[in-house]
Amino acid sequence: MSGTRRPLAKRPLTEPHPSRLPLEHPERERILAAHAAALAAGDAGYRDLVTGLFVLTAGFLARRGTCCDQGCRHCPYVT
Repeated sequence: MSGTRRPLAKRPLTEPHPSRLPLEHPERERILAAHAAALAAGDAGYRDLVTGLFVLTAGFLARRGTCCDQGCRHCPYVT
């Protein structure tokens, strides 16, 4: 999979862009906690609490070095 080289956004990897995880999302705090735990453990991602889908962490996506333009929840490149 090829991706687009972009600089990282100017926000912590723990904070997703509001267009990817709105402030008013009903599961926001639980999602952020699951993401933080995965980041701390060095895991590539975590299981979404609602859908059960595997969600990649911002840390994993940043280490990959490119944006895949697939709308990842924790994309560290979207500004």
